[in-house]
Amino acid sequence: LLMIFYLWEYFHKMSKIKILSTKKLHLSESSMLSDSKFDWTEEDFIRIEFLDFETNTDIDLLLFTSKNAVLSVLKNKKIDFLKQIKCICVGEKTEELLEENGFKVLDFAHYAEDLTKIISKKHSGKSFAFFCGNLRRDVLPDFFKEKKIEFHEIQVYKNEFSSKRINKKFDAILFFSPSGVMSFLEKNRISDEVCFCIGTTTSEALEPYTKNIILSEKPTITSVLEKVKEYFFNFHLPN
Repeated sequence: LLMIFYLWEYFHKMSKIKILSTKKLHLSESSMLSDSKFDWTEEDFIRIEFLDFETNTDIDLLLFTSKNAVLSVLKNKKIDFLKQIKCICVGEKTEELLEENGFKVLDFAHYAEDLTKIISKKHSGKSFAFFCGNLRRDVLPDFFKEKKIEFHEIQVYKNEFSSKRINKKFDAILFFSPSGVMSFLEKNRISDEVCFCIGTTTSEALEPYTKNIILSEKPTITSVLEKVKEYFFNFHLPN
């Protein structure tokens, strides 16, 4: 009987869909894939370091492009003053975090490119404090320079690669940033795994290495996980 149990357990595990997340998620997020058909593994391939910083308080709007920037600013000694300044941001989760902590968010967009259109239409005469990380993209700074809009770029956190060798074979890999892609590829290769990406910049970082890419409907973790469930349950569920 014991041998039968071990054989059943072995084949049960073999039938599961093996998924690697390149970022450790909150339990409320990873529980979306807690179905018995999934074998879930998660590792942080990026390490975040919050930085001390000084900010010019003579600005009209605060600009955030990530939750990490918000988390760093919340630790700043001038936080009570900064909360009096209105914000714009990239990402609905960034917006939620700002509002949960007492900031007033005027506008948000899913991508920086879309936010530039909002700025042009509604805020072109304002000055900005742009809180960002060391690996920030050039979209917003280039836009501000081109339109001659006053902005102060303030680096408030640092992304560092935290790559590790993964020896297990997975059916799917979840990526949440271009830097996460690069960190993963430092010590690993992609073969036939299905790669799920949180946004266009992340998928673009993967394109030289695989064509087996699925993009989430929205650039949110929840949307990525919904895409995983949709893909495997609708089309590739094992017998």
